[in-house]
Amino acid sequence: MTPQGTPDPQAGAAVKAADRAHVFHSWSAQGLIDPLAVAGAEGSYFWDYEGNRYLDFTSGLVFTNIGYQHPKVVAAIQEQAATMTTFAPAFAVEARSEAARLIASHTPGDLDKIFFTNGGAEAVENAIRMARLHTGRHKVMSAYRSYHGGTHTAINLTGDPRRWASDSGSAGVTRFWAPFLYRSPFHATTEAEECARALKHLEETIVFEGPATIAAIILESVPGTAGIMTPPAGYLPGVRELCDRYGIVLVLDEVMAGFGRTGKWFACEHDDVVPDLLTFAKGVNSGYVPLGGVAISAKIAETFEHRPFPGGLTYSGHPLACAAAVATITVMEEEGVVEQAAHIGATVLEPGLREIAERHPSVGEVRGTGVFWALELVRSKETREPLVPYNASGADNAPMAAFGAACKKNGLWPFINMNRTHVVPPCNITEAEAKEGLAVLDEALTVADEHTV
Repeated sequence: MTPQGTPDPQAGAAVKAADRAHVFHSWSAQGLIDPLAVAGAEGSYFWDYEGNRYLDFTSGLVFTNIGYQHPKVVAAIQEQAATMTTFAPAFAVEARSEAARLIASHTPGDLDKIFFTNGGAEAVENAIRMARLHTGRHKVMSAYRSYHGGTHTAINLTGDPRRWASDSGSAGVTRFWAPFLYRSPFHATTEAEECARALKHLEETIVFEGPATIAAIILESVPGTAGIMTPPAGYLPGVRELCDRYGIVLVLDEVMAGFGRTGKWFACEHDDVVPDLLTFAKGVNSGYVPLGGVAISAKIAETFEHRPFPGGLTYSGHPLACAAAVATITVMEEEGVVEQAAHIGATVLEPGLREIAERHPSVGEVRGTGVFWALELVRSKETREPLVPYNASGADNAPMAAFGAACKKNGLWPFINMNRTHVVPPCNITEAEAKEGLAVLDEALTVADEHTV
């Protein structure tokens, strides 16, 4: 790792050349990308080989919940590597057992059994398999505005355009519209109307699909990549009631929203809802070593008490990943990271972003909670036309590309998806760092304003 502020362009050029020659990047046309060569990272910042430092408002891919290179987690990984670098998943290993115990100590309700995976997509794959075997049904319902991962079942459950190229149409998936008042599919004018109409729509879809054919409904407690649309009060409890009424398993995807991101350990706690299965990854160990999993309720765990669960992974509960999880959760408890996320959201991000929205005609809506926010950028606040078309690329996406470039020029790395910029810094970001980022966003939005009407 190149020390912060120490330029080494020659080393950077070598890293870049090897990447371009041999690394095949995800979700990309390989000849059209220009990856930044990163020299190092610490806390809320990372830097390149040219000596440029960036405040990371993306938390990697919304996973560095305690920032980069936290010394206690780094030390725990080093200690575990010296003791036991790896071991097969069929054995009881201290790091694995302790990680499961700590995770279960924070999951809501009776979600006390933990099945470990390597990441979020595999967590979703296995949660759906559990639901199908538990119910003896096959169909799964998911929302259009959603992202659940890139593996086969997970991508078929996903609502965004990354699904299209791989959509087999045979995964037993039925889609529905979840609530989103700003772009309401139900012509609602209030949060209460949106909630009631969304629940009615969901129940009608269940009835017409045949309740006895539906194994699970999967929802992100707060949708992440799709736009950080916090559900209206009563929606998640209403979905829970529908699932109970029709014998459907409720799977809440907390891969992005979990482990402090929304100012609670898990986002479903805002609504006092306990799912049957809860998927997690990312923030469980701040992404330091790949880890994900499924937290399982007592009734679903009972299904597999004397019946084998037909699923597993070579690296399930990998000791290095679990040691990182133990250290991360301990840091979050000892340093009040969840409380810090709630504090920063309430006192800095929300008021700051709302003030920014008042100054910029390109900001149509501000929404979020904790350190999980989105700005919806529009050509017109009156018509709500998105600043760029849905799934835009190339010249059509020029306004968002220009906005992103303005952020980076001034030392902020933004999270941009379609016509939105998400504000998703580490959960333990300081007030000064958060205000620094907001100031850069404020200035960069003047570029977006040039494309309004």
